[in-house]
Amino acid sequence: MACNNLGFAQDIVNMPDVKKRPSANATILTQEPVMDGKVIGDEVWEELVPIDNLIQTKPNAGFPATEKTEVRIGYTATTFYLSVICYDSDPSKLVVSDARRDATLDNTDSFLFILDTFHDRQNGFVFGTNSIGIEYDGQVDNEGQGNQSQNRQQQGTIGGFNLNWDAAFVVKSLVGDFGWSAEFAIPLRTLRFASGKNQTWGFNCQRNIRKTNEIAYWAALPIQFDLKRLSLEGSLTGLDLQSPGNLKFIPYVLGKASRDFNAMPSETNYKPAIGADIKYSITSAVTLDLTYNTDFAQVEVDQQQINLDRFNLFFPEKRPFFLENAGQFSVGSPGEVDLFFSRRIGIGPNGEIVPILGGARLSGKVNNTNLAFLSMFTDNVESLGIEKNNFNVARINQQIGQRSSVGGIFVNRNGMESSDDYNRSYAVDGKWGIGKKATISGYYAQTQSPQDSLSTHSFKIANNYEWNGVRATLAYTEVGEGFNPEVGYLFRAGYRKPEALIFKQVRMNGKYGLLELRPHVSYRSYWNFSNFLETSFLHVDNHWVWVGGLEIHTGINYTTEGVVKPFKISDITVDAGTYNHKEAQIIFMTNPSKIFYVSTRSILGGSFGGTRYLNSGSVGFRVGDKFNSEYTFAVNDLRLPNGSDVATLLGARLSYSFTPRLNFQGFAQYNSNIDLWSFNIRFSLLEQANTGLFVVYNDIYTDRMPNNRSFTIKYTHMFDLLGKR
Repeated sequence: MACNNLGFAQDIVNMPDVKKRPSANATILTQEPVMDGKVIGDEVWEELVPIDNLIQTKPNAGFPATEKTEVRIGYTATTFYLSVICYDSDPSKLVVSDARRDATLDNTDSFLFILDTFHDRQNGFVFGTNSIGIEYDGQVDNEGQGNQSQNRQQQGTIGGFNLNWDAAFVVKSLVGDFGWSAEFAIPLRTLRFASGKNQTWGFNCQRNIRKTNEIAYWAALPIQFDLKRLSLEGSLTGLDLQSPGNLKFIPYVLGKASRDFNAMPSETNYKPAIGADIKYSITSAVTLDLTYNTDFAQVEVDQQQINLDRFNLFFPEKRPFFLENAGQFSVGSPGEVDLFFSRRIGIGPNGEIVPILGGARLSGKVNNTNLAFLSMFTDNVESLGIEKNNFNVARINQQIGQRSSVGGIFVNRNGMESSDDYNRSYAVDGKWGIGKKATISGYYAQTQSPQDSLSTHSFKIANNYEWNGVRATLAYTEVGEGFNPEVGYLFRAGYRKPEALIFKQVRMNGKYGLLELRPHVSYRSYWNFSNFLETSFLHVDNHWVWVGGLEIHTGINYTTEGVVKPFKISDITVDAGTYNHKEAQIIFMTNPSKIFYVSTRSILGGSFGGTRYLNSGSVGFRVGDKFNSEYTFAVNDLRLPNGSDVATLLGARLSYSFTPRLNFQGFAQYNSNIDLWSFNIRFSLLEQANTGLFVVYNDIYTDRMPNNRSFTIKYTHMFDLLGKR
């Protein structure tokens, strides 16, 4: 029944009855459906009772979805099946923004669902599609709470949600006068689960209706949560499952021509290569991955950054082998102290390629215990002074109840040519979930190296509350002056850091055309061990979000920078001293589901005794679902006491999808600081699970002269050695 009181409707979803989550039954099928996207009229599907009655979180929280959705679920001994009928009163207005595999489904008419196969309410597999049947999948760890970089100049995640996990599954869609429908067939050997009778999995599903900017869920969620909030999932019962076994052999063959124009003599080198991965399920819940002569030629190059302070930049991991199950290895403080960061393996200090000879990963779950082990071997690179290394990571995490856990990690880098060339990190961590709303979490870590002389500890304790549109955090972090996780990521060394955040979402329910307001205040400061304030940052802001998708963020920052030793920004010396400043910040974003959209971020204020104007953003343009383009810019205008500089970053991404599996992409960048142009062009013809044919061209120019150039052709294929049984 529809509710006529908007305030009452918001209360329904802001305070869901967590003890009465919805439940549905999965039906064992005696006949497999025909995978053609047609659900209406298919006798296999018509015999099943549908899941319906989805509830909005946007724009009218707590109201029934404006369009009817029917979901049916069945399974056989080898395959999990799901069908959806997305009824639409005006199918001519369906929005399809991108045809690429794993393209974002936020800005298109789409359907997604999540399977919590262990019913631990923490981890799961996400699958989705749109009306043209693209393949979308990903892994969720720890309810999606990954390590998001807090540095306002940097972006990236370690763990939480892994979009680069690619499953072998089939999805087909169909558009008709009724709206659109889709069918999913997911081999059980693609998933991890515990074999047994009468199992219960966690389940939730989401429908996006773009003509009204609507988001609706089967298991209703408070307004600040999304599909990854597994502790509020529904239940899928009636599953009698046995592991069908899983053994996949994924070889590749590669040919590469490259030229380093700085080498003497400069000549074109031709290099063939072969390698392979093996994936074997020891049990239905534990998987062994082996890799030999690991290659990532098809991965997009890093996005250029300019360092505007004296701390380390963060470049996110993009390589599929390391991203799979990355969340299981994640321990530390988000984006600041990560005990393990896989980019330390196979990538040099300035992004150089370090050959990976091979390695193994064992990951999975035994009862309520998550286990993960990784061992990798890298070759030497004489020109960089890098010797052969062995990297080992061991992680254990014991779940206690639904939202609590305790665990530990050991990370070791061992030089294979010297007995005193090593670095080790140890840590214990835990999380205590207090009901559905609050958590207390933390870790304690130590590092060990032959040259240790200063304190090598680090720890953090954090209190978080999140419910009813309110998010609050209070935390303290400490990093010893000698703490050195060489196989991890450390934003800055030697500090004590208190921090706090209070964030509120206020639903406006269309008043003045607004969807919601998001007033918030955050504070963080870094003190060295001489009690000298090196950084403080007080941020006061409000997000104005309109129903039509327009967003404006208006904020002010109060900053302090205490410089102990002089350092340089773009060859400008910043003297020692304490600098107190204010800066204004404004962010403007139009509806990203439109053909043309804009996003900008501007900061104007003081910096290290002078001023700075930072303006960055992106402009997007698309033609149908085939052609997508995005043009990015960042202009950093610094006017400091000891000099001035304007640093500019420009970028352009172009993509044309002939089909969801046949795609051309180009990425060009310019960095004025080092007068660098780079070009990355990729052609991909995908098979399943992101295998197939890849053609990649890279070209780099510095000072308007060619620097490095390469052309690679790679083919990789997945052999399912156990097949369908």
